[in-house]
Amino acid sequence: MTNCSKYTRQYFMPPVKCMKWAEKEYIDKAPVWCSVDLRDGNQALVIPMSLEQKINFFKLLVKIGFKEIEVGFPAASETEYQFLRALIEQDLIPDDVTIQVLTQAREHIIKKTFEALKGAKKAVVHVYNSTSVAQREQVFKKSKEEILKIAVDGAALLKELAEETEGNFLFEYSPESFTGTEPEYALEVCNAVLDIWQPTPDKKAIINLPVTVQHSMPHVYASQIEYLSENMKYRENVILSIHPHNDRGCGVADAEMGVLAGADRVEGTLFGNGERTGNVDIVTLALNMYSQGVDPELDFSNMVEICEQYEEYTGMHIDERRPYSGALVFAAFSGSHQDAIAKGMKWLEEKDPKHWTVPYLPIDPKDLGRNYDADVIRINSQSGKGGVGYILETKFGLNLPAKMREAMGYAAKAVSDHTHKELMPEEIFELFKKTFENVVEPLNIREVHFQQTEEGITTTVTSTFAGGQKSVTEAAGNGRLNAVSNALKKAYGLKYDLVTYQEHALEQSSSSKAIAYVGIRKPDGSLAWGAGVDPDIIRASIDALVTAINNR
Repeated sequence: MTNCSKYTRQYFMPPVKCMKWAEKEYIDKAPVWCSVDLRDGNQALVIPMSLEQKINFFKLLVKIGFKEIEVGFPAASETEYQFLRALIEQDLIPDDVTIQVLTQAREHIIKKTFEALKGAKKAVVHVYNSTSVAQREQVFKKSKEEILKIAVDGAALLKELAEETEGNFLFEYSPESFTGTEPEYALEVCNAVLDIWQPTPDKKAIINLPVTVQHSMPHVYASQIEYLSENMKYRENVILSIHPHNDRGCGVADAEMGVLAGADRVEGTLFGNGERTGNVDIVTLALNMYSQGVDPELDFSNMVEICEQYEEYTGMHIDERRPYSGALVFAAFSGSHQDAIAKGMKWLEEKDPKHWTVPYLPIDPKDLGRNYDADVIRINSQSGKGGVGYILETKFGLNLPAKMREAMGYAAKAVSDHTHKELMPEEIFELFKKTFENVVEPLNIREVHFQQTEEGITTTVTSTFAGGQKSVTEAAGNGRLNAVSNALKKAYGLKYDLVTYQEHALEQSSSSKAIAYVGIRKPDGSLAWGAGVDPDIIRASIDALVTAINNR
């Protein structure tokens, strides 16, 4: 790409160094959240939401916990106007929720906005005009003084109409395209607006500094925010708000650094829907805070339901890899990742259940309504022993010996690789049973009798091999399983060493009480495995031995 020289910086650094934000480590409390899904998000949809969809979406936002919700631009279209009227006339706005409406700093639009607000108990009226160099020169062809006058006149009209309209109204001003505006000039315009409104502790004003278009790296935005925060009039009575977009893919970083730099409030959308590349993603912002032990004061504990409703109302699709909300964001297919997660979960349970430190999972999926079995450990050809063992243990109660987990992992990988698909937990369980549980060919034991002698255990084993005739063999051993093993070696000339035996109750099974695992070492040094399931643990261990021999 050789044409980059036509691009130049469209942003401005503050006139003084503003770096206090860099001394802060993290955000220690939730900002005021304002959802703009119903306005900024809605206007970015290919097919805007219907009245019914917008009402349902509003109810969802209230349920999540938003206390400020921008509901539209009522002077822009009849649908926007009717939606606002429906919220007011149907008494759908909870007492602890404040609606917000947007208006340009133009007289007839402001007047229609207040007409739409009649009957509202309280609302934020958000007025804006563009202040950037590009907009001043190319779009409006106006001087700085003329642009400032638009802002001041709009602010004055808001104040006048609010005094004439019943209701409790707060004012918000945005120098649109703030990121392309000289910080000193943006400060001058905002201070002039504040001089009109004269905010007080009981009636604060909101100054919103939007990243209408992302022009810079996030640290530049943080410096711009800090400059205005440090130099703004009436600062103690101003709620400093930010509204990042995502043109450079830095919306979340802009918002987090903007809060570090002094912002008190964030405007954004669920999952980042908005014009062009979108608005800042409030889900990601909130859960980033949550992952650091800070309450975001929004409830995303049923993320699956929220995602489903969002997609239904907007027609948008939530990408499978979108942070926290995507269907695959907690999924681990890699064998090493699965092994680390499985060990981390066990360590958490045994050592420190109150503190989440599981490798590869920055947040507990269960806190978002996700399921470990379905959403975390996923099995395909890239998976390994850890994931397969974790599923068999947590979902089906099978605690395989470590080396047997490895063998089962290879079996699952082979099937997934051959079929080119992910294996579901039930498929893994069926594969385990088919491969390792109670395999009776070519060797099959029909009957076993034990006798206790002074030398140990003597057994008589009745068996068949490869469909042949019955063999009745007697042998001794230092235990029942050892005696049966010796009898089989004697009957068929088998060569192996019994190296692993493990057993446990099967609490999750209604028909079987116990499972035994047996590993044998073949003459070449490799291992073969078998499992036996039976109400009688002795019979289960014999079946496991037979299966291991059949798998050798």
